[in-house]
Parts: sequence; C-alpha cells; structure tokens
Amino acid sequence: MSEEKYALLRTFRSLFEGKPYRHRASNLGDLVASQMYEDLVALGKSTKLIERVQRHERVVNLRNLMIGKPGRRGDGTFGELVPAAVAVLEEGMLVARGPVATIEIGAETNILAKAMIKQIDRVITDLVNQATQFKRGGGHPICVAFVGITFAEQYVSFEGNKSWPTDGKRYKHPIQEAAQAARRLTERAKAAFDEFQFLRFRATNANGFPFKWRDLEATQMEYSALLTRVSREYDRQF
Repeated sequence: MSEEKYALLRTFRSLFEGKPYRHRASNLGDLVASQMYEDLVALGKSTKLIERVQRHERVVNLRNLMIGKPGRRGDGTFGELVPAAVAVLEEGMLVARGPVATIEIGAETNILAKAMIKQIDRVITDLVNQATQFKRGGGHPICVAFVGITFAEQYVSFEGNKSWPTDGKRYKHPIQEAAQAARRLTERAKAAFDEFQFLRFRATNANGFPFKWRDLEATQMEYSALLTRVSREYDRQF
C-alpha cells in the first residue's frame, strides 16, 4: 500500500482509519489544517517562511483569532507572533504555536460524509464566511480550504451512543451525492479562497473502519502543487 508523503494527508487519514470518525469533534479540522504549515516548512520552497519559523517569529495559532480582533474560529491560522508572547514548540513539530498579531495564511478544513446535499448550503456559507474572517484583520492573507468528501458506497455516522447508517433512500449513500456536492462547492465557494482542494476518499466509518484515497497519486500531486503556489505567494506578499 502506498503511503502519504505529506503530514496533512497522513493526519487526514488518521481521522478515519481504525476508529470511528466523530463529526461533532470541533478540534479535528484544526488538527488537519495545522499540518499544512509543517508541510510548507518541510517542502522548503519559501526561504522567508522557513527563516521566520525557525526564529519563532511566525507561529500557528490554533485559537485562530488575532489578539484584539474578534472573529469566528478558523481551522489553522499562521502569522506574526505577538511580541509579548512566548512561542511553544511541541515535540516533533517544525512550527511553534502561539497567539498571533497578524494573519498571513489561513486554512480551513471541512469534511462531508453524510447528508451532503442537505447541509451543502450551510457548508458553503461557513467556508465563504471564514475566508472573509481571515481577511477582516487587514492585509491580504493567503486563504486555503481543504474539503474532504467520501465516495463510499455506504456510511455510518455517530452521535453519542447512536449510529445512523445510510440506506440509499432517506439517508443517501455518499457515492450518490459526492459528485453533486463537489460541483456546488466549486461553483459557490472555491472563488472565496486563493487555494481550494478536495480530499477525495472512501471511508464507511464502520466494520473495521477502513480508509482509502480515491486516487492518492493525484491527491498528492494536487497538494504538492498547492504547497508550491502558497510558498511562492508568501514570498511575493510577505
């Protein structure tokens, strides 16, 4: 089995593989989006970004709010460390954590697995609003969105101790809605972001909790190109 070359893709897989995915766990998007900054440093395409990260001048802020600026939660913001704060470097990580005074890059993660069309308008609104929030503090942050969509033949969602399997009728199977959901997101949400990538996969969220990328090679190529463009844009803007 091929393995993912990038931390973001490995982390995304870990949400589903071998254990149930809990849709209401609010920190999972943070966990995925924050890995993009690890991948940007590891890729090494932006000298400015790497030097600032190594000096702990730039950090990931998982609270996703600029100090002194209200706003809704995003999934992973990267910017200038507040001068009075101390950056915290976690073991095994390349990018330190801390409160930010500015947002230079903002990343949002959303995952669609069940009742996609029923909730698509809310998802689109959330994505567009988050891009607006990234930009509200001033400047021109690079805005990135990752949207996971499962193309599984069946799917089970969990709420508390209850499970809700798709039946193809009242609860459509993911494969019945995935293409339409992706099309509507492309039409109505993609333009709000500088970079927008679908993470297409298959996960039933049941029976051993298997996970498989729909096309790992294509996904990695798309993500690698995204990282390169973000690196170049960062050097140009900041």
